[in-house]
Amino acid sequence: MNQQTAMWRIMLPFFSFFFSAGQAQVPTSIYDFKVPAADGSIIDFSTFRGKKIMIVNTASKCGFTPQYEGLESLYTKYKDRLVIVAFPSNNFLFQEPGSNEKIAAFCKENYGVTFPVAAKVSVKGAKMAAIYRWLTQKRYNGYGDSKVKWNFQKYVVDEKGNLVAVFSPGTLPDSPEIIALLEK
Repeated sequence: MNQQTAMWRIMLPFFSFFFSAGQAQVPTSIYDFKVPAADGSIIDFSTFRGKKIMIVNTASKCGFTPQYEGLESLYTKYKDRLVIVAFPSNNFLFQEPGSNEKIAAFCKENYGVTFPVAAKVSVKGAKMAAIYRWLTQKRYNGYGDSKVKWNFQKYVVDEKGNLVAVFSPGTLPDSPEIIALLEK
């Protein structure tokens, strides 16, 4: 074996990892996702069949962070037909620097959050979590392409597992558009 071949055999695993980061298999149904929770448990989306699901990327040091309060109120009011899942992310100006444990404690202590909080993920770029690939790419969600613009962007999935709406970060959880969608 020549020196160049030996070098490629050493470097290939590194390059394979580097170029495949964030390219994990994307399930075809929202109900196929099982994601780690901030508390170390597993959030199994198959248990949400028959309910609307609102997925929100969150951050604890953002101007939109007080939306946690509105999200908790929404979850409490519509608990029989809605589940909210927060996905903390540090993608925007490093506004979610904490560990999963600190994030979970922050949500509980400051906003009384009782809805599921996932482990911190990336919601954009090469390391984008598979669930965000599903949410943002029409080829997976059948609804449309989108980009996560900032913290607290909201994706709503209907009772049958179809993505039906995307709300900008500035849309408050108790906005008329969200309430109308939940009361359908």
